[in-house]
Amino acid sequence: MSGLQCFGKRAVISGEKMECGICCHVYDPAAGDPVSQIPQSTPFADLPKDWCCPNCDAPQSKFMRLGDDR
Repeated sequence: MSGLQCFGKRAVISGEKMECGICCHVYDPAAGDPVSQIPQSTPFADLPKDWCCPNCDAPQSKFMRLGDDR
């Protein structure tokens, strides 16, 4: 898993994609999250505190930053 790095929510750069460490769902800020009515262009760091993975309900703390080699 050299392409993944765990970072706290504040360390995430606004346009970075994040991957759920439980189910591998990718949160793409450009797409937002239509399931939770999160608009497009919403950075991961700006998600509501109660937002969780739309696939498996994992908390935000289980998300990892996708590496550049993906």
